[in-house]
Amino acid sequence: MDRLKKFYFFFLFITSLFCGLGLFTFHYAEGLSYFSTDPKACVNCHIMQPQYNSWKRSSHHSVASCVECHLPHNFINKYIAKADNGYRHSKGFTFQDFHEPIMISPRNSQILQENCMRCHSPLVHGSALTFASDTQPVSCVHCHSGVGHGERTGVGRFEKFKLYEGEKG
Repeated sequence: MDRLKKFYFFFLFITSLFCGLGLFTFHYAEGLSYFSTDPKACVNCHIMQPQYNSWKRSSHHSVASCVECHLPHNFINKYIAKADNGYRHSKGFTFQDFHEPIMISPRNSQILQENCMRCHSPLVHGSALTFASDTQPVSCVHCHSGVGHGERTGVGRFEKFKLYEGEKG
């Protein structure tokens, strides 16, 4: 076998190995479910079970799903956020370097705030946000942290939302 054929078979073997591992991982992680809006997709990871259970008991259960509160509503931004969250979650679960109980990221806190305002802006028009200062913005979950998930979530007590870098929870 000449050198070019050996290289070809080696390249084909490595490419097949990576494709096979990628497909297995995508299937094992139930990758297609993340393209849906079904809240059960969030509990593919067992660590989300307490948040899912508390959401089912919350006041928002009948009016909003996980996607409606935690992802942008614009198609492109929604899939950018899904890809970003998927990457961070995959990395965190693979290397076991995530905070327990899980905490919302500053970027996702901003998305959550925008979605709160999108649905509730007629109720808070010009009132709640007048308390915001230039240095430390006030968000809806600052006062209403239990609305979406209740005060307790399963095995661990909910820590106060840490909304922005430097804010005490």
